[in-house]
Amino acid sequence: MSRTLVASPLTAETFAPFGDVLEARGDPDRIINRGRCGRFHDRACLDFGTDGRAGISVFRGEPVAWPVEIALVERHPDGSQAFVSMSGHPFLVVVAPDEGGVPGTPCAFIAAPGQGVNFHRGTWHGVLTPLHEPGLFAVVDRIGGTPNLEERLLDPPYLVEPGQDGDSAGLARVS
Repeated sequence: MSRTLVASPLTAETFAPFGDVLEARGDPDRIINRGRCGRFHDRACLDFGTDGRAGISVFRGEPVAWPVEIALVERHPDGSQAFVSMSGHPFLVVVAPDEGGVPGTPCAFIAAPGQGVNFHRGTWHGVLTPLHEPGLFAVVDRIGGTPNLEERLLDPPYLVEPGQDGDSAGLARVS
């Protein structure tokens, strides 16, 4: 038996407890390159702890089809982690609050074309979940000599369905 989540559109306001939404929204903070480029400055709080450094990796994830089963979440206790689609396609983002060291009830979002996410350090989140080929992502996270991954199985798992417009709170509905 599984539980159901309905994914909502990703917004900076609804995602704020879990991390940062990376997007070029509103007017640029600065105009640079002789007026040819708008810079949307400092859009994420990158956190790599005292014994790590920032690294950029390229991930190729296998696209999924609706409904999407979420049976595993993970978190990175020593650093933030950002997912940026290199193809510009939408992708599924699942996050859960921490409840005494274990994941609470998850929320599901759909990142629109042109959006990425940065998970705060220690945020429970689903694995990379592209919805389209080629599933290529730039991932910015902590590189260091100590482990930075904690995983939890969700039993029973959740099934995520796409929402029409999502609900007004931006959080997935659980049934």
